[in-house]
Amino acid sequence: MKILFISRAYPPTIGGIEKQNYEVARELAGLCQLDIIANRKGKRALPLFLPFALVKAIVTLGKYDIVLLGDGVLAILGYFLKLVSGKPVVCIVHGLDLTCRNRIYQNLWIKVFIRRLDRLIAVGNETIHQGISLGIPESRFVFIPNGVSIPDPVPGYTRQDLETFVGRKINGSVLLTLGRLVKRKGVVWFIEAVVNRLGGDVLYLVAGDGREKSRIIDAIRNQGLQDQVFYLGAVSEQQKELLFCTADIFVQPNIRVPGDMEGFGLAVLEAAAYGKVVVAADLEGLKDAIQHGRNGFLVTEGDVNGYTERIESVLGNPEDRVQFGLRAREYVKTHYAWPLIAQQYLKVLSGLAT
Repeated sequence: MKILFISRAYPPTIGGIEKQNYEVARELAGLCQLDIIANRKGKRALPLFLPFALVKAIVTLGKYDIVLLGDGVLAILGYFLKLVSGKPVVCIVHGLDLTCRNRIYQNLWIKVFIRRLDRLIAVGNETIHQGISLGIPESRFVFIPNGVSIPDPVPGYTRQDLETFVGRKINGSVLLTLGRLVKRKGVVWFIEAVVNRLGGDVLYLVAGDGREKSRIIDAIRNQGLQDQVFYLGAVSEQQKELLFCTADIFVQPNIRVPGDMEGFGLAVLEAAAYGKVVVAADLEGLKDAIQHGRNGFLVTEGDVNGYTERIESVLGNPEDRVQFGLRAREYVKTHYAWPLIAQQYLKVLSGLAT
């Protein structure tokens, strides 16, 4: 089978879709012939990339059995490629691919372009529910979770390495939240509602960048938590790995934000792959990534007591925490490793290409 993969968001640009598209392309290329038309220059290049990709795809489409699109924005390309060639077109869809509230997007992409495609690979079940509510037939969807690369072996970073990076002595436990900082991640809520309840020996590290940066910094100052909450800003891949290895608990305290859902919880899977205990909101795509009691724990959104009790319970039993982390890592390895996920993609694509 020969696949043409089109991605509007691809490394070296950094982001969740970029990473997911890269991993999908890499794994599928090891299983069949796959060629890529990719935008590697970020959003600023998108207006030029879309017509370029459409023309290049039309010219070369005769060589391929099927087209795979990296996200829902590219559905406009898939629509025209089907009109020209009749070749099957499959599109990966994330939460915002369906919930974006822009009127033009809803009227054209949702009602016309996306509905025309042969199959929609949803990275989360909530994405499917949103699509059905918008009138897209359930039969058009298939759920395939995001995968994760399993570090093997886990690097041997130490608490001293973390202290050097943070620039201070750490005497207690460490909580970590890492990723793109938007309102739905719930970091500001967690700082304001939960951190004060955990005691002064718990250090909360927040790494990443995004629209919530200034609100997070303000919340730390307003709550008087400068010695207990550290905002680290954007981190490199190596620093990210250091944080995953040395934190005690990874926390993703998402809150519900209308029009901005969590399509899938990739960061929580990454944390579990490093053997960390994950405590996350029982919300949207996080429920597809975390299986409660197997590779992490889910807490009801906004439940201050629930978060406090779960975190204190995990921190209060260091040996159990380590053993649970090892089991969580093994669960992720046997359920979410990219080679396994790629086989699911291949099955869907092969079924449409024949």
